[in-house]
Amino acid sequence: MKTVSEVLKFCKDNDVRMIDFKMIDLDGRWRHITIPAERFNEDTMTYGIGFDGSNYGYAAVEKSDMVFIPDIATAKLDPYVEIPTLSMNGNVCVIGKDENKPFDQYPRNVALAAMEYMRSEGIADEMVIGPEFEFHVFDHVCYETQPNSVGYKVDTRQAVWNTGVDNGCNNGYQVPLKAGYHCSAPQDITYNLRSKMCMTLADWGVDVKYHHHEVGGPGQLEIEVELGDLVEMADKTMIIKYVIKNEAVKDGRTATFMPKPIAGEAGNGMHVHMLLRKDGKPLFYDENGYSGLSQIAHWFMGGLLKHCPSLCGFTNPSTNSFRRLVPGFEAPVTIGYATSNRSAVIRIPAYAKSPDTKRFELRNPDATCNPYYAYAAILMAGLDGIKNKIDPAANGWGPFDFNLYKLSDEEKKKIQGLPTNLGEALDALEADHDYLTAGGVFPEKLIEIWIKKRRAELDKINSVPHPAEFGLYYHL
Repeated sequence: MKTVSEVLKFCKDNDVRMIDFKMIDLDGRWRHITIPAERFNEDTMTYGIGFDGSNYGYAAVEKSDMVFIPDIATAKLDPYVEIPTLSMNGNVCVIGKDENKPFDQYPRNVALAAMEYMRSEGIADEMVIGPEFEFHVFDHVCYETQPNSVGYKVDTRQAVWNTGVDNGCNNGYQVPLKAGYHCSAPQDITYNLRSKMCMTLADWGVDVKYHHHEVGGPGQLEIEVELGDLVEMADKTMIIKYVIKNEAVKDGRTATFMPKPIAGEAGNGMHVHMLLRKDGKPLFYDENGYSGLSQIAHWFMGGLLKHCPSLCGFTNPSTNSFRRLVPGFEAPVTIGYATSNRSAVIRIPAYAKSPDTKRFELRNPDATCNPYYAYAAILMAGLDGIKNKIDPAANGWGPFDFNLYKLSDEEKKKIQGLPTNLGEALDALEADHDYLTAGGVFPEKLIEIWIKKRRAELDKINSVPHPAEFGLYYHL
């Protein structure tokens, strides 16, 4: 669908009674507002739907109204409502005297601006990315942070801690610690649920490569999708999280993208594969380059590696993010690149050999990020690397074609590491963000409110006694 008349005809033909507009808040969550289908008209596309952006976490815009302008091309039926409802994504604008002006803090507008900046610099026409979505599905979760009680519990019947449950219906097919990778039935109790998720995603226009059980025994899963345009993939990231969570609820379970919901088990990353194209031709391929990568690809990697600590402020924006980025769980902890090496923050897949598929992946991001900001920040860091010809090998960032976890303590000191906590990542972002503000892509005000909000979350976490502290210190 491209026009208002096509939307109205679709609504009539499919008995659609409501049109739902899904907007993105600062944290990267969908919020929504709904109108009766008959109220959708040309004025909706011109004047939009007004709302208070300050409630979404954005800085106030003085003397102007904030409005949501739908993008008809994103229209799809929402499968999780009783009344037939058409869902649309879109952009947020500030209404000016003569014309609408894109609101520069809005996540989708930032991603669009990053793509336009790349094109205006003549570097490439397309940024193609492919995230991998890791998540946990539990049967039950509860948590509380009261003055006199702090704690959480998660459970799934496939977890190894349930082997001793004597309730008359324990079948004994629990998954051992870190032994869930590609496990099969009857241990893989979420297979049917994952297939339902993937079928629903296909109906919504998201092409799935495959799904499988991941390493984590207590319900860690993965769905990987086909590569696509950066902004389109940010839209699809929102859809994927929405579908996974709602399908889990329909199945009487619960899904989380928390990077580290279970101590001592594998965590959930969102590895991002990427490549650039210009005039339809791939820019990252060179059969004579290291691992088949071109000089431009190496410069792009150089930008990512140089700015990786500050990038973490957007790609890993939660305190829980850094509980995942520790040695021993196939998560990166060092700033470097290599082929087929999961201990380096940039991994070059050996299986991607053709010019059209030659790429690399950034392994530190996780799905607590706002995907529009994270993907845009990744692009801006890479473009800075190309513009300034930042060579990763010359800067000592690799290639590290060996297991970085097995280095001696002395050798580890010679290699730069990722931030070890959110505070370090925010300090890096505060000190290093000129590459983000280039071309006006990331407004300075946005970075300021982002850092302020994340520091407030960090302060809140640091002020709450940790349950493990009782075990360590209560008796002293």
